[in-house]
Amino acid sequence: MATISDIRHAAWQPPESALSVRQVLTLERVQAGEPEVVAGAGQLDRPVRWVHVAEAADVGVMLSGGEMVLTTGVLLAGDEARQAEYIQSLHRAEAAAVVLGLGRAFPTPPEVMRRAAERCGLPLVVLHRPFPFAELTEEVQSRLVRRKFAAVSLSETVRTALTGLITAGAPLGRLLDEVAQHSGCPVVVTNLAHRVLATAGERPAVDDVLRDWERIARQAGGSEGDGWIRAELGGRGERWGRLLLCGYRGDAATGRLLADRAAEALVLHRMLGGSAHTWEEQSAQGLLTDLVSGVVPARQLLPRARAAGLAVNRRTFVPLVVPGGEPDQLDRLLRVLGMSGLVAELADGATAVLLSLPRDQQAEVLTGHFAARLRAETGMPNAVVAAADPRTDWDDVPAGLREARHVADAVADSSAVLDLPAVVRLRDVHLRGLIRLLRDDPHVQSFAERELDGLLCGSDQQLLNVLRTYLATGRNKSRTAQLHHVSRPALYRRLEAIQARLGVDLDDFEQAASVHIALLAHDAQQG
Repeated sequence: MATISDIRHAAWQPPESALSVRQVLTLERVQAGEPEVVAGAGQLDRPVRWVHVAEAADVGVMLSGGEMVLTTGVLLAGDEARQAEYIQSLHRAEAAAVVLGLGRAFPTPPEVMRRAAERCGLPLVVLHRPFPFAELTEEVQSRLVRRKFAAVSLSETVRTALTGLITAGAPLGRLLDEVAQHSGCPVVVTNLAHRVLATAGERPAVDDVLRDWERIARQAGGSEGDGWIRAELGGRGERWGRLLLCGYRGDAATGRLLADRAAEALVLHRMLGGSAHTWEEQSAQGLLTDLVSGVVPARQLLPRARAAGLAVNRRTFVPLVVPGGEPDQLDRLLRVLGMSGLVAELADGATAVLLSLPRDQQAEVLTGHFAARLRAETGMPNAVVAAADPRTDWDDVPAGLREARHVADAVADSSAVLDLPAVVRLRDVHLRGLIRLLRDDPHVQSFAERELDGLLCGSDQQLLNVLRTYLATGRNKSRTAQLHHVSRPALYRRLEAIQARLGVDLDDFEQAASVHIALLAHDAQQG
């Protein structure tokens, strides 16, 4: 389903700010009246919601806030107490400004009204040349109506576009991209602890926001202003997050509508289960995937890591990969152990864990404790944690994650036949690790096919499995027979069949090593 962004001729720009008192005074028709601000000059950026022409002395009781009141003051002339009360009543009604047309009632600006307006900060404007108030009312009202219609139209456009994306099964990031395109500013989604779960917008602008996130997070629960617009996320009486438009340049009311429509869509997206992973998991997955890929420099990802709640100042980072690990289980284990870290499932089904430890703690000891608790919690005595050496420089973290992933790949096929320690490092994978690195080399692929041709072209995978176990156990016939649940004589017959098909003598060290390397390469390519 095409979204509105697909058919726009140009990038949408936020509408200009709602008419303020200052903007009304710059209109051509108002300029013809030679306006002069005699009080409240510091409040000219107040928004004008409506315009009233009123001569009644008690007009304040008829207002609801944000009105610009136009008057000649004919009913106030000669009564200074009434003039002061008039200004006070407009202030109490939160009027935007009062415009007084000079004439027979007030040939010069009334001093009592000026002082009263200055005291309460109400803009008081006098017009030195008379002109029909109806003309000003008509122009301002028409402009306000157009802006209101544009805001409502934008709101419905965004609602339609986001609903279409949800229906099409789009991920959270795609929805936020749509919101960012319409708002023209960075969009941030957080949980209630102010941890950043997702962002959208131009990357430099988003990075600027994240670099200052600690200060922004402290203000996230406070009042809005300067284009920062917040919408709560939740449903069924429970809040679970916030959406922020960061530095929205358009009208605040339009921004509020836009934020509300976006929040509605995000709540619907979450309720419908748009992804198998929670937003917290998606956030960690995106960050760790970007770190592993190396496409984005680590230094540029540091603000994202900090905003996601990872401790990064003066820390030791330990990159881990757990083959077949469950993200929920590993995340829960981190909380039980009181460790800071990020957990995310990688594309190949393994789960990456980035530990962040205080520098005064022994990283290798804590890593071993984590792995031991993992084996105990899962009830899997052969569970393995692939670990890279600890890093104290954030820029070294991507290489560490790739190293841990490489180690995890190297042990993936051997954990069933080898007695591996709970924590496996690069120095533990030896030849298997080297072969994993070279598995895509055409020469290695040709070598593997040539050495194993007698078994690969056959349909009997049983012999290949026996060969794999026999070589992995260091040609231990008793152990191999035990693992395959066969008698020693039966194993001997199978080994003889393997040697006949391959044309090798497995008792010869060099020939056995050659077959072993070929088999490791074959398994690495298949993996």
